[in-house]
Amino acid sequence: MPEKVSAVAFKSRMPFLMVSPPSLPCLRRADDGTVLAFDFGLKRIGVAIGETLLGRANALATIEAETNEARFTAITRLIQEWQPTLLVVGLPLALDGTVHGMTARCRRFANQLQGRFGLPVALTDERLTSAAADAELREAGLDWRRRKGKVDALAAQHILQDYFDAAA
Repeated sequence: MPEKVSAVAFKSRMPFLMVSPPSLPCLRRADDGTVLAFDFGLKRIGVAIGETLLGRANALATIEAETNEARFTAITRLIQEWQPTLLVVGLPLALDGTVHGMTARCRRFANQLQGRFGLPVALTDERLTSAAADAELREAGLDWRRRKGKVDALAAQHILQDYFDAAA
């Protein structure tokens, strides 16, 4: 089950990738390895993990921190522990595919990840992943209090699994 985490930041530089599902097959096999995915939110950040060779995603953690510094400390700890070769950030879009307020915030978060950790970052459509995660947890019999602590990590799992499935 997902857990709460925290952690210390470091900086380096590497190219930022803007990837959407139609262009995913272009990913180089040199990117094989561990992937961390993020469901960015203003209160919580869900994190999932997967391996490109297996193409399977799993919920990992929910980061609940009020400050950016605390959030990036937690992310740093996860990156140091799991040594990913790629980071994936869910890009929220309206149902009709248009951008909205959270779209710009997620792009900024993705740019911050790339700038701080020097890892390639892919943005991928996250439409309805939180709704799917909440429905899955509701079907599993969790009340709203228990769902609240798990929905973000499960949404990140859906984001990463969609990313893997589109690349297959």
